[in-house]
Amino acid sequence: MINRFKFDLHIHTCLSPCGDLEMVPTKIIKRAKLKGLDVIGICDHNASENVKAVKKAGELENVKVLGGMEVTSKEEVHILTLFDEDEDLIGFQKIIYENLHGVNNDELFGYQLVVDENDEILDTNNRLLIGATELSVEEIVEKARSLNGLVIASHVDRERFSIIGQLGFIPEGLDLDGLELSARYVFGKKNLDFPMASGFPLVTFSDAHYIDDIGKTSTTFFINDVKISEIKKALSGEDGRKLEMQN
Repeated sequence: MINRFKFDLHIHTCLSPCGDLEMVPTKIIKRAKLKGLDVIGICDHNASENVKAVKKAGELENVKVLGGMEVTSKEEVHILTLFDEDEDLIGFQKIIYENLHGVNNDELFGYQLVVDENDEILDTNNRLLIGATELSVEEIVEKARSLNGLVIASHVDRERFSIIGQLGFIPEGLDLDGLELSARYVFGKKNLDFPMASGFPLVTFSDAHYIDDIGKTSTTFFINDVKISEIKKALSGEDGRKLEMQN
């Protein structure tokens, strides 16, 4: 049976150096509920240690949480990756860490806090999460797909850290599932056409770094269940699955 789910799959936590320290599991889930979100995605910069905690907090409030990361390529392109299984996400995280170098400067870039489901600080991540990996866009897409991941190019309408802003084009044959438009673009347009989409499906998520931004924009998916395979079907319009961007 086809069901309707409201998604915001691009949310950062206090693990991201640019994420507000208020971006902790219970507050994220509370805000998601307030905004009527059924499914959220936790995609911190180049890291995933807070996914488990947000999932646990979401279970208590009936908010489904998908785990992933927003990975920065060597070209400084941001790519959203999301996974059904924690094991796949852990495997992908290992690949990213093997290709991410440098040490964070808390005072310069921000704190990178690992927390539990009750918002208690467990640890800090000292890696340079704000940095770029040594992986190309193509390598990130390939490695995420090898672990059954969903792959979406982040905020493609922005000049900085987007695939179009950094490269000027989308490489031919790049196996993306879709392109994300930012809230800024969506609210500035009467329709959601994006001339440089090159035929890719379009979605919109909040890219929230602050609590009030969660659910600022969203995409509704009409799917059987919250699984990566179903999301991919909606993106490609298969078997009666579909999506509708906030308008």
